[in-house]
Amino acid sequence: MLALGLWGLDRGGMWGDEGVTYLVGRRTVPQIWHLLHGVDAVHGLYYLLMHAVLAVHPGEVALRLPSVCGAAATAGLVAALGARLTRPRVGLWAGLLYAITPLTGHYAQEGRSYAIVAAGVAGATLLLVRALEGRSWWPYGAVLAVTFLLHEFAVLVLCAHVLTLLAARVPRAVWAGWGRAAGVAVGILLPLAWVSQRQSGQVAWLRVPDRDTTERLARGFLAVTPTGAVFWTSVLLILLGLGAGRLASVALPLLVVPPAILLTVSQFRPLFHERYVLYALAGAPLLVAAGADWLVGAVGRLRLGDLPHPENDLVVTRVTGATGEESHPQLVGALTASHASVHGVDRTTGSARALPPRPSRSDTRHTPVSGRPTPRRTPLPLLTLAGVLAVAVPFLHGLPAYRNDRLAAHRPENLAEVSALAGRELRPGDPVLFLPSFWRVTALAYPGPFAGVRDLALAESGARSGTLSGREVAPGELEAGLAGVDRVWIVAQSNLLPSRWVPGDPVDRVKLDVVDGEFARRRQYVSGRVKLALYIRRMPPQGMVVPASEPTVMPAPAPPSPAHP
Repeated sequence: MLALGLWGLDRGGMWGDEGVTYLVGRRTVPQIWHLLHGVDAVHGLYYLLMHAVLAVHPGEVALRLPSVCGAAATAGLVAALGARLTRPRVGLWAGLLYAITPLTGHYAQEGRSYAIVAAGVAGATLLLVRALEGRSWWPYGAVLAVTFLLHEFAVLVLCAHVLTLLAARVPRAVWAGWGRAAGVAVGILLPLAWVSQRQSGQVAWLRVPDRDTTERLARGFLAVTPTGAVFWTSVLLILLGLGAGRLASVALPLLVVPPAILLTVSQFRPLFHERYVLYALAGAPLLVAAGADWLVGAVGRLRLGDLPHPENDLVVTRVTGATGEESHPQLVGALTASHASVHGVDRTTGSARALPPRPSRSDTRHTPVSGRPTPRRTPLPLLTLAGVLAVAVPFLHGLPAYRNDRLAAHRPENLAEVSALAGRELRPGDPVLFLPSFWRVTALAYPGPFAGVRDLALAESGARSGTLSGREVAPGELEAGLAGVDRVWIVAQSNLLPSRWVPGDPVDRVKLDVVDGEFARRRQYVSGRVKLALYIRRMPPQGMVVPASEPTVMPAPAPPSPAHP
């Protein structure tokens, strides 16, 4: 995962959200704190982290490096979960499959918090499993609290963990320990949730998810490729993995519950985006790996003519981890109390009892309840071949997607490209407008090409005003400023001008009305959602005299674009 994350990390330009991370991260801590009172409180902890990172080396690689590390940590934690809940090879396959999933690689190279949030959720889930084995609940609660502060929608993982506990039939004492840890984490989140709710206008651009949204999410989560044989093979293996007992009771709720809740809520109040539930993706490779393990075992048994016997149906897996610490899982799912005694768990207290001496590291095998060891059913060459194919085939099949994702053109826009165009076209003193004002992030992220231009609408910088893109002048003052220019450069959203959009901000309404009604576009350059355009006044401004020797016939001013009722 680390290697894939570093591959093509410097793609030559930030997009809009990354530009926000960059400019906020380079502010002082008091300036960041001032900003959070009015906007982006949900990303406050992440901005403070990025402030420390960018203080070491401000640049695009440093901006994305924490996400790469977060994705690498998540892959390792997914592997640890698979090894702990079943066996090491399932963990290895699951970690590698997580690493080669294109959606994972996409957010590993984003200068935003989502890959780090995924690591927090995976870590909390592993700590949940450890707590169910008799460990302390407080590390689980602490990791949850930090993860919730990185992004509040991570709180939905608690619903997945509730289903895991229900499947494990844990006693009342375990519920009490979990409730205390989860309650503290939620209590820490509540002030942030209250502040961010007042800033909910920031996500007004989200739309009600439809069937296509759900299908895209499923295809992005369930397989390395969204179509073809690899996709359907992954779906089949996930179905086989649902029989993996303890692993399925952890992975299936994690994969399904958070996206399902957010999709349902978004039918009434749109809040859904795939990146908000990226952490749920970790459940899919665990199920795929468990299904592959069952399939390989079945093929091995058929090959050896060693079909399972009824007395060997219930097995207990003993896994010695890399640290030498033996795992005694308590996640027994639907097992009865008598079965739980095999795991060394007292179901009346929820605590682990003394277990027999652990085996050596090499003794990683199934032991039936009867005590008779079963022979290794799958030869090592077959396992090796299956593991190689399980990772290599999907990776090679998705290689074009990996390459495309590492191009700047694959992001919503490239602010560096727009700024470079501005550097070639703009001259000192040229008037510039940003429409809406958010796109001032282009000049803030790459200020060099915009040095010396006149920002007609800017009254106070973002750092001083506690805003993302600065405080702008009053509408009347902007109208007066525009009345004295015959040409203006616009950095605008690419689907504006002309547009039926009615900005909520009165200053943006003046920009749109005046430019759309009194100016004509001479030329423009588009990069995704943002464009740089030159507009020339249709009629000369008052006070300007057109030389008589060069009479110019100008068309009548076009009326402003019609507005929504």
